[in-house]
Amino acid sequence: MELEVRHLRVICAVAESGSLTKAAKSLRLSQPALTAQLRRIESMLGGVLFDRTVHGVRPTAFGELVLARARSVLPAIDDLALGLRALDRPQRLRIGSVNAPLLPGLVSALRGERSGTTVSTVTRGASTRLVELVEAAHLDLAVVGDCPGFELATRPGVVLHPVVTEPTFAMMAADHPLAAKAEVTLRELAGESWVAPPPDDDRVREYWSTVFHAAGLRFHVLHEVEGQVQTDLVLAGQGISLCQATFRQLPGLAIRPIAGNPLWYRHLLAWHRDGPLAARSEEVAEAAGRAYQTVTTRNEVYPAWLAG
Repeated sequence: MELEVRHLRVICAVAESGSLTKAAKSLRLSQPALTAQLRRIESMLGGVLFDRTVHGVRPTAFGELVLARARSVLPAIDDLALGLRALDRPQRLRIGSVNAPLLPGLVSALRGERSGTTVSTVTRGASTRLVELVEAAHLDLAVVGDCPGFELATRPGVVLHPVVTEPTFAMMAADHPLAAKAEVTLRELAGESWVAPPPDDDRVREYWSTVFHAAGLRFHVLHEVEGQVQTDLVLAGQGISLCQATFRQLPGLAIRPIAGNPLWYRHLLAWHRDGPLAARSEEVAEAAGRAYQTVTTRNEVYPAWLAG
């Protein structure tokens, strides 16, 4: 394991908050995950960075030395990134996404509005990482998402602009018994075997668990996978899962609303306050809204839900 810039940001976040709990919240990590990461960083650096007390954490003498270096290095790295982006502005826009359905339409709109500009895209599994890249000026724009109670932490240099909040639906094989219903309940879903993504920094899985727990329910994850494999296992009848309301309809797949609409997902845009799109933020937000509208018909269930 080699020291990375993100490790320095973790150290600074812990020092600034004075608490692992508060730092974990600002970094959108669970406290055990942050504690484990901090221990790995300390092992890598060869010393204890923080003393843990009942009142929180405080830097050790070694920690103060590392913090001083980190606080001098990070601004220089950010300035370098900003300078490189300034040189790149006339030719290229860099957009990050968590595989948001509105991304293709937004890219098309931005390319059409800026003739001669190359729009490049990257994906990351977690919105937190994309917001960090926007803050560091490695990305000009990001399409990110969060869930109620697990909202993305605000950052001084980044604007987070909500686009739309959509319900979360259930998905299952078309021949699954629940597919015969117009809508399903949390209790019915909890009784099934699940195909679900592993827990990550976005905390979507944690949000799902929280909603089920609040209803006095738990769900059993049989297959912890994501992406195309997740969909393939659902299609093969190996379990049920959840999806965004705009999930694309596939042959053999059934998408169903959940009674009472207990689960939600919010799409947001993130751009740097001093970035090339800051002055055109209203246009970009409108383009994102239009792009989202074009994907609301990717399955037959969501338009009916919207109309109802």
